[in-house]
Amino acid sequence: MQRHSVGPSIDATRRLALKGGASALVLSLFSLPTRAQDAPAGDAAPAATSPDAAQQSTPLTYDALSERMRQRAAEPYTAPENMLPDVVANLDYDSHRAIRYRPDHALWRAEPVDFHLQAFYPGWVFTDTTSIFIGRDGEYQRKVFESSDFEYRPPLDPTEFRNVDLPGVAGFRIHAPLERPDYFDELVTFLGASYFRALGMGTRYGLSARGLALNTATDAEEEFPRFTAFYIDEPRPGDESIRLMAEMDSPSVTGAYEFIITPGPRTEMVCSARLYFRNEVARLGIAPLTSMYTFGENDHPNHEDFRPEVHDSDGLLIVRANGERLWRPLKNPDTLALSFFSENSPRAFGLLQRDRDFDSYQDIEARYDLRPSLLVEPIGEWGAGVVELVEIPSRSEANDNIVAFWVPEEKPTAGTAMEFRYRMLWGLDVEQIQRDARVTATLAGIGGNAADTDQPQTTRRIAINFSGGTVANLPEGAEVEPLIDVSSAARLVNSSISRLPDGGWRVSIELERLEDRPVELRVKLSMLQRIVSETWLYQWSSAS
Repeated sequence: MQRHSVGPSIDATRRLALKGGASALVLSLFSLPTRAQDAPAGDAAPAATSPDAAQQSTPLTYDALSERMRQRAAEPYTAPENMLPDVVANLDYDSHRAIRYRPDHALWRAEPVDFHLQAFYPGWVFTDTTSIFIGRDGEYQRKVFESSDFEYRPPLDPTEFRNVDLPGVAGFRIHAPLERPDYFDELVTFLGASYFRALGMGTRYGLSARGLALNTATDAEEEFPRFTAFYIDEPRPGDESIRLMAEMDSPSVTGAYEFIITPGPRTEMVCSARLYFRNEVARLGIAPLTSMYTFGENDHPNHEDFRPEVHDSDGLLIVRANGERLWRPLKNPDTLALSFFSENSPRAFGLLQRDRDFDSYQDIEARYDLRPSLLVEPIGEWGAGVVELVEIPSRSEANDNIVAFWVPEEKPTAGTAMEFRYRMLWGLDVEQIQRDARVTATLAGIGGNAADTDQPQTTRRIAINFSGGTVANLPEGAEVEPLIDVSSAARLVNSSISRLPDGGWRVSIELERLEDRPVELRVKLSMLQRIVSETWLYQWSSAS
């Protein structure tokens, strides 16, 4: 298994991971600032205008775009042609990152609206370009970005890029006054294949989402569908949301997407996806999320690092149809690990960063304590399926090694169509206030006498902290019971429950391994014969 970083930046790099023969290219906003380079909102400059006035013959509604993609799925797939000029196609990492969009050319900058748009230059790994159309009420014109829309910093020679005709752009980002009303922060970015990521108030870029996952972590070759064109509604004064549509294409599927994006403490993206299949797909991943977990409190690195934890997300949350909440701490396994959680129309699932204490990370540059959580809330009944969690071994924080998505029980075949709608919430805290306690820490180490380093590594001690909810208000002497399930591959040696100083509860368990296979664990709290916490899930593998 190989993993290759596409750049040295930790805070703003996307990662390349090759997973058991199925590759996952995660392209991101390498070396991009987490705040926009715009001037204050009141400092207006002339807005860029499109020289291309190709009008749509009929209004391009989401239904019309869907019909277009349905018809395209009936045609053979045509791979994109690399039409980049040589000076663009030959850019390497350092030269590509030296090219930046000119903030004073941002679309709608001169208008009294709450959204600006900037484009990303093609080249380096972004050889396939996308087209951007701007309009309103079903009428869109293609926006042609010119070489003069970008600045070329040293060591580049700007004269080499003068009058270069770009066939398209690598992607775009939208800015909005997220943190304060007079400054346009970076809000959301679409860049590379169908990848995108967003920010809520007070966050820095971390995990990503993408439009679709095809054959991830299977024996079949993984596909990475592309957003080949975007249709973006021009914002009007007073608009609190921005709407865009996108065309998706790949050898096996086409798609029509609609996004309605509303910035805030929890930035909301309502996504509609209509999919049309050219071929059968081995594994269809809906609403896929991609993150990084190198090490944390429940596993320790075998190399020295001054930081206690390094991760963009620390756990997978699933809210079941009956309201039960499942929390699965993430791990960095020694071998590729796949976990499947059978559900029927779950209320939500997502990759979260619950630990918001700077002291847990001690990284003043990456600020992992400010990485956003991302929760997916299905709209309508999704039926039977599984939430799949993929954990890929990684020794570098430059690798996105965590993937989670919904796999519907119904397997798509050639000529079929599917539709999904869901809400995505990005922010520091995307969870609703619950009456039940939630897991706030998972601590693990060797069992028995920890001072005896020569003892056989057949036992494991794990401590699970539950905080918040109604059990935090119980008086001294209250009795809370831990409900513990251990699979047959291990034996529960002992267990205990203790009160934490903050009013929470700690369940400590010690296990002895009986068989050389993963041990499945489940713990929750009960009081007066009712459940008073979410359910903690864990897998003790041979190396963790």
